[in-house]
Amino acid sequence: MKKGIVILWLAALFVAIGILFWRNEWVYNLPTPVPANYKVVSAGAIIDLPASAKFTDTRPVFLHFFNPACPCSKFNMTHFKSLVKEYGKDVSFEIVVQSNKKYTVKDIQDKFGIEVPVLFDTTLAAICGVYSTPQAVILDPHQQLYYRGNYNRSRYCSDKKTEYARIALDTYLHSNTPAVFDQYALKAYGCQLPKCTKP
Repeated sequence: MKKGIVILWLAALFVAIGILFWRNEWVYNLPTPVPANYKVVSAGAIIDLPASAKFTDTRPVFLHFFNPACPCSKFNMTHFKSLVKEYGKDVSFEIVVQSNKKYTVKDIQDKFGIEVPVLFDTTLAAICGVYSTPQAVILDPHQQLYYRGNYNRSRYCSDKKTEYARIALDTYLHSNTPAVFDQYALKAYGCQLPKCTKP
């Protein structure tokens, strides 16, 4: 009798864990809901950066919109660091922290082992048309929006065919034509701003 109860209890536990895992995977594969007051910022638009985010570098700027509390942002950090390592000589990388929690530049750099400038201006997301994390924004030296979108179709940034941010960087640096992307690149997937939530 006791053995049967233990087996039933273990089976129920495994089913519950399976349901939680499936729900978590399913939720994070859904697009982030578009906010009601969202204003689309299209490629080619001039981004009027606030004084706190004016860049004096003549290289293109890559803004990494990031929330340390967002699981998708955490999964993405290894991929982002690989982009910094590969393109850091040609592109100015900046992390734009989107969080209600207070962090310092050192907190972010030490926690994630990366030495790039860190910004805390939460107005940049709306200015660039970003409403979830992680998202990538590439601006040319004249602050014209070249790319705003996902890093990858895969939550873990593991699908080489859909490394959208890398493709955008390669196209910008090595081609005179604009990059063309599918819906998965331009539709937001991740944690909704400002509270880092999923439906």
